[in-house]
Amino acid sequence: MADPKGFMTTPRQEWPRRPVEERVRDWDEVYVPGALLPIISKQADRCMDCGVPFCHDACPLGNLIPEWNDLVSREDWRAASDRLHATNNFPEFTGRLCPAPCEAGCVLAINQPAVTIKNVECAIGDRAWEEGFVPPRAPDRLSGRTVAVIGSGPTGLAAAQQLTRAGHTVAVYEKDDRLGGLMRYGIPEFKMEKRHLERRLEQMRAEGTKFRTSTTIGRDIGAAELQSRYDAVVIATGATAWRELPVPGRELTGIHQAMEYLPLANRVCEGDLEVSPMSATGRHVVIVGGGDTGADCLGTAVREGAVSVSQLDIYAQPGAERDEETDPWPTYPKVYRLSAAHEEARDLETAPAADADARLFAASTLRFTGDERGQVRSLHLVEVDAARRPVPGTGRTLPADFVLLALGFSGPDREDGLIDQLGVAMEPRGTIARDRGFATNAPGVFVAGDAARGQSLIVWAIAEGRAVAAAVDRYLMGSSRLPAPISPYDRPMTV
Repeated sequence: MADPKGFMTTPRQEWPRRPVEERVRDWDEVYVPGALLPIISKQADRCMDCGVPFCHDACPLGNLIPEWNDLVSREDWRAASDRLHATNNFPEFTGRLCPAPCEAGCVLAINQPAVTIKNVECAIGDRAWEEGFVPPRAPDRLSGRTVAVIGSGPTGLAAAQQLTRAGHTVAVYEKDDRLGGLMRYGIPEFKMEKRHLERRLEQMRAEGTKFRTSTTIGRDIGAAELQSRYDAVVIATGATAWRELPVPGRELTGIHQAMEYLPLANRVCEGDLEVSPMSATGRHVVIVGGGDTGADCLGTAVREGAVSVSQLDIYAQPGAERDEETDPWPTYPKVYRLSAAHEEARDLETAPAADADARLFAASTLRFTGDERGQVRSLHLVEVDAARRPVPGTGRTLPADFVLLALGFSGPDREDGLIDQLGVAMEPRGTIARDRGFATNAPGVFVAGDAARGQSLIVWAIAEGRAVAAAVDRYLMGSSRLPAPISPYDRPMTV
């Protein structure tokens, strides 16, 4: 604890964002380059070294947060990097993409703004790359055992890196033409530039992990054939079966799923396309769904030059402060949060009819109507109460010639045949069933991440990847020294 009074004398200061008018003209990350390091040591000083760090429990990775806060406050970046990488394979990803449940569990957050844990984590990750603290860690010797990992999202990459470092020969199979899963084509460039992903992939290649892109298991390679090639298989395909909106008019042209829209915008940034064939340019856009994916669509549509953008959230607008009755500390509270995309929409006034920024809260879609050509032209909504029952007399109509559905995901997609070919059991909610050792009912086949847990956060995805790697290592070798931060049945803290 470098400054015992730091939490009393230093106010919370976050990584500043670039001006809205500047950042919406490009796809670069929204933060001011170089503005984090000058402030982060003092921010790390705010850590209380509280003795019972609930931030550990709030983070499924078990990050040693007070330890690396102390090291950053002393500007011992190498040691801080070592402590952070001891529990997290990809801190530069989580430092940008995680909603920071650790900050909700910060003891200081009981009566003050929490320590900027997420910013400190991001600073350590970036500084580690700049200073060369994260060289490839190839195994000293190989085990002679082989593992196939299906999916290259955060779960698959974490599992593959852990297993490679344990000495196994690992091949990662990815159905897309580039690696990264939703981090590649689902996360917009303004939230995480893909150079961060590329350098991790290069590190993994240097360590010995093999990658096979444009390969759909179940279609390009049969599941039985894959099983015969490898000693173990890890399913880490994520939860990509999107939820639908079964209302009148859904069949109209111009209504798309968010994950049909976002990948095309990312391909423009990758240089594959000059202009997205599903661009929001010049359109009245309505996004149905109030979560992070909807916010990603919002920021993307703003950058593409939409005439207007509104976002519908079926939940009531939360308050600015934690409700101690429903969301007591240290649980993750439902409070009003202003993401970078919502800040942009607010300042640019993209949705004049919205309750706040671009969002209409407690709003439920009734139907869509279109023109004689079958093109959607308007969305009809109604306000709902806490039980999602329509409130009489609150009907409204929004102009909408481009609608994006961001309603989340129910489980893994079964269209490629992988699940049926393997014969793995399924849970009633549509996810893949597994035992306490992450194993499915198919011999030698394990499952981790959203495919089994259901839609979750990137920290849970990485924790699942690390834990399934330990389970696979134990299956192959009889024992394992790899860390297993969570069990398949662990869940976020709730009341």
